[in-house]
Amino acid sequence: MWEKLRSGDWLDEERLRVYPAMLLLLTVACVAAVLMTATGRFDANGHPLGTDFSQVWVAGLETLRGHPEAPFDLERHITQQRAEFGADSDVYGWHYPPFFLAPAAALAHLPYLEALAVWQTATLALYLAAVLALMRGSAAAPWRVALMALAFPAALVNLGHGQNGFLTAALLGFGFLALQRRPALAGVCFALLAYKPQFALALPVALIAGGHWRALVAAAASLLVMTLASVFAFGPESWIAFVRSLDVTRDLVVERGAAGFPKIQSVFAAMRLLGADIATAYAAQMLVTTATVAGLVWLWRGPADLRTKAAGAIVATFLTTPYCLDYDMTALAPAFALLVSQGLERGFRPYMKSALAAAFVIPLAARPIATALSLPLGALTIAALFAIILSNARDAYFRHADAAAPLRSAP
Repeated sequence: MWEKLRSGDWLDEERLRVYPAMLLLLTVACVAAVLMTATGRFDANGHPLGTDFSQVWVAGLETLRGHPEAPFDLERHITQQRAEFGADSDVYGWHYPPFFLAPAAALAHLPYLEALAVWQTATLALYLAAVLALMRGSAAAPWRVALMALAFPAALVNLGHGQNGFLTAALLGFGFLALQRRPALAGVCFALLAYKPQFALALPVALIAGGHWRALVAAAASLLVMTLASVFAFGPESWIAFVRSLDVTRDLVVERGAAGFPKIQSVFAAMRLLGADIATAYAAQMLVTTATVAGLVWLWRGPADLRTKAAGAIVATFLTTPYCLDYDMTALAPAFALLVSQGLERGFRPYMKSALAAAFVIPLAARPIATALSLPLGALTIAALFAIILSNARDAYFRHADAAAPLRSAP
């Protein structure tokens, strides 16, 4: 059993053919069932279709009505959501910086269902394009790559919530795809991820450690332009309101887990799920974040393949934040594509196939298991994948050192 996990031989051609098809059928069946039983903008349980997207659309409406600061006032934002979706409807907080008001306002020009369809279709297309581009030139047929990307359970979770995981995955994928040949474009892609400020630690660390200064400068310049544009479009009041809302976000959403700790896949949430108090959970998060950053610096300063480094940075993003949800795990897809591309070309290192399979499936199981058994398998699986990435990079480091030794000893 252990040897099969190490080699990954259990993941044979038949399983790779059957299991993704089954997962894709599950996704199609779930989406079809929700749509067939929906009434107008609501599903069979009375929730807005696309759940979380409902408050993005409402934030867009508030912006179009000349009140871009309104979504940051939680009580006001809830009142507006209930005005649109009913007094008993679910409500959601707006925790994005003012950058994200732009797509929200653009989508709010459309009726709700049309806006949801445009958002999901457009970001899904970007997601597929990024994964296919990362796998271009590999031995995998494009149709199989697309099937795996669509079958990834995090895609189903993201669809159900009307969330932005597809966009996050696409920006990460295109950013690392462009990093070597078009670093300025990579910097723009990474800057656009600023709508997820909780993901802001791992990427800069990786780029600095790897010496990708042109990408960093482009990212900084793009971020400055984005900030000035948002101030011009939405006024400084939107930024003031955003800063004032951060304490509420930290207290209600992160520390008290308003979304539910089983849904949050961070180390902090894992500790809270296990019964730790806030201080202990922060200490554990800080410990893991420090170790992850150290590992990331070592990885990006070493001789590992850029695909390994990029995958490590993406996975590290989830370990260095106290707030990431199961739909955010859609952003792991580019890391999978990079690691599979390298494995098909050079062979899979020990435990890599098994780690990839576990990380692929875990978005489907993480929340139910955490809810039923208080076991934070999501964070544990992501941490295991990062550890295996570092282990394989260590092997590459020693191979590089052995190859260079005769050169250093030559007279």
